[in-house]
Amino acid sequence: MAASRKYYPLVSIITVNFNQSEVTCALIASLNKITYPNFEVIVVDNNSTEDDPDIIKQRFPNIVFIKNPINYGFAAGNNFGLMRAKGDYVMLLNNDIEVPAGFIEPLVDKLENNQGIGAVSPKIKFYYQPDTLQFAGFTPFNPVTMRNAAIGYWEKDKGQYDLDRETPFTHGAAMMVPMRVVREIGLMSYIFFLYYEEADWCARIRKAGYKMFYVHNSYVLHKESVSTGRLSVMKIYYQNRNRLVYLRRNIHGKEFIYALFYQLLIAIPKNAFKFLIKGKLQLFLAYYQAIGWNIKNAFSSEIHENPSL
Repeated sequence: MAASRKYYPLVSIITVNFNQSEVTCALIASLNKITYPNFEVIVVDNNSTEDDPDIIKQRFPNIVFIKNPINYGFAAGNNFGLMRAKGDYVMLLNNDIEVPAGFIEPLVDKLENNQGIGAVSPKIKFYYQPDTLQFAGFTPFNPVTMRNAAIGYWEKDKGQYDLDRETPFTHGAAMMVPMRVVREIGLMSYIFFLYYEEADWCARIRKAGYKMFYVHNSYVLHKESVSTGRLSVMKIYYQNRNRLVYLRRNIHGKEFIYALFYQLLIAIPKNAFKFLIKGKLQLFLAYYQAIGWNIKNAFSSEIHENPSL
């Protein structure tokens, strides 16, 4: 299909860098080998202090390079890129992704052929185990536990997910959205800073009447958790803080009450005390700091704001 295409809509590829400039350079090096002929790369640096982010622009002078004076977070970093993007489509990629040559064409084809689709994600495999899947779609959120699962996670890729499928969420590590949809629903909410911003964005895309799809014949390779670590205080704090924020923004009625009580009385205490028993006090406290932030901001109007493009 791609071979017969006469028009290649511009794709704006956006990635956020924070203290991982060499990792970001590896992503751009892989992007420079793709077969899709019409794209721009936008790199947003969130005030990296542990390395020199200027090497990114020095090595790849053709990119659009935005240097933020402070770390505005992942959501805001992507928003800065979205505001600079000129494309008909925007492709959000984590900086710890590397891509094969033909990954864009199937994603563009899927969106071009169905105006009712608001976002797509490729198959995602683990970079260090490229025969192993990380993502082939998502299951829906359980409205009480606020948990879902990545379809295919840690399975060997034997072709068992080689069909496109509708998914309730695309994957924030690699997702393409038509710019017309971004103009309609707005940017990511700044309230999230890190984690759950893409899930919330997908919820807004779905509420606007669009479908989302996993596209099987495109894939990327993900190094995963390069910038935050697997069990960092930051990761635990923002995941739990923002799970509650997502709940407040997207779950309503009795389901909201059930979900809130489950998080506050079951999930968070159970997970937090596991770290207390192991003597990891800072990780334990991160859970209750997440709750404390939501209590402090219980009546903040910013929780429900959706910035426009």
